[in-house]
Amino acid sequence: MNFIDRDLAGATRAHRAVVATLQHLTDDQVMQPSRLPDWTVGHVATHIARNAEGHVRMFGAAIRGEVVEMYPGGREQRTGGIEAGSGRSAAELLADVTATASELEATWAAMPDEAWTGRGITFAGELTMSDLLFIRWREATVHHADLGLDFAWSDWDPEYVRAELARLTPLWASRKPMGLTELPPEALRVGDHHRVAWLLGRAEIEGLGPAGINP
Repeated sequence: MNFIDRDLAGATRAHRAVVATLQHLTDDQVMQPSRLPDWTVGHVATHIARNAEGHVRMFGAAIRGEVVEMYPGGREQRTGGIEAGSGRSAAELLADVTATASELEATWAAMPDEAWTGRGITFAGELTMSDLLFIRWREATVHHADLGLDFAWSDWDPEYVRAELARLTPLWASRKPMGLTELPPEALRVGDHHRVAWLLGRAEIEGLGPAGINP
């Protein structure tokens, strides 16, 4: 399977879905709580846009054969940018998310084959462009549900859920004592969407504590 083509298509679908939701956003909804602690809908929407800008920066650098940081100003830049944009109007948020997603997709389209092995620097460390492509798919999908509007984790793209399970299950196992390589029975009894939501800290499973991973 060509994972780059799969993830390009998936991330693009996720962009379209977020934009479709934000087209119905009202100014009153901007300030209502999202599904993330201490963040409003405006915070989450702004984060989706600033995250896209960070990816444009890294992918654009890869095209030039360079390695750059997603947020050159570190966590302070990330937090400040989100806070500064969180109180804008619904129309401004929609325009920002739409424009930054389009710019990112145009940057992906300009990637020569050799640039996909380039690297970018995130808070999680140095990652390949192909890995960052999947991470953007995750960001757009998961934060779409975090908005708390007309989309929930149960609505996540099934192809994303399958791909994410293949990544998160071994990650969960790698954080456990030697020999404990299978998810708990309680996690295996729920559906795939619920299991991924639990692994990502977006849902609870009866009888289990948090998954304890931060991909």
